[in-house]
Amino acid sequence: MSQSMLSVVIPAYNEAALIEQVMREAHNIIGGVAPLEIIVVDDGSDDGLAAVAEKTAAALGHTRVVRHPNRAGKSAALRTGMLAARGRWVVTMDGDGQNDPAYIAEMIKEIDLAKVERVGLVCGNRKSRHDGRSRKWASRFANRLRRTLLNDDCPDTACGLKLISRDVFLALPFFDALHRYLPALVNHLGYDVVNVPVNDRPRDAGQSKYSNVGRATAGFFDLMGVIWLTRRTHIPSAAFIRSEYISREFDNAG
Repeated sequence: MSQSMLSVVIPAYNEAALIEQVMREAHNIIGGVAPLEIIVVDDGSDDGLAAVAEKTAAALGHTRVVRHPNRAGKSAALRTGMLAARGRWVVTMDGDGQNDPAYIAEMIKEIDLAKVERVGLVCGNRKSRHDGRSRKWASRFANRLRRTLLNDDCPDTACGLKLISRDVFLALPFFDALHRYLPALVNHLGYDVVNVPVNDRPRDAGQSKYSNVGRATAGFFDLMGVIWLTRRTHIPSAAFIRSEYISREFDNAG
């Protein structure tokens, strides 16, 4: 396995009670797998998260905190983190402590940290979930509908634990719900997507920022938009993109 640096991007909103634990766990566990940097993106929190994250970052080292002046959403926070990241590959994980970073080692086995080849995205798929029954049902329904219409072959796009090429992410069109459609869009760009089973843990504090009704309403229009986008976007062959775009960009960057 290459010793190239791995970036870890943690988007967080009002998770002051959990962010130190998440940052330290990521540092201790992922740091044993590859050289890393951690970027926490505070998406306009008003619970003091930034102060906790800054203090923890100073203690850990190789860690930065970027703060949005107002809440912009998870996809915007991920994009901010990607723009700040210096690694060729980026791990994304949620700030609520439910993602288990111990599975990153298994996800890294699917790629080479030193380069981008056939695989552009490795998705964590939760083996079991600790959400309420209604959220589990809503998620299963949404996943089944999305997989049928987009043919993305990913059973759990909502899992926050992902490993993605930084440049592949930044080559995608940006919109508010981008993070829920990464498998379909990365595949449409010409890259393979790999699914890896991961553990899901219960929350120790705080509460979910999404409701079933709100997510379903927005999700319907987002899904229609992604279908339109993929049908109206024509991409050269995957081999051309890999050799002419991604490789050249990194070569020019040194």
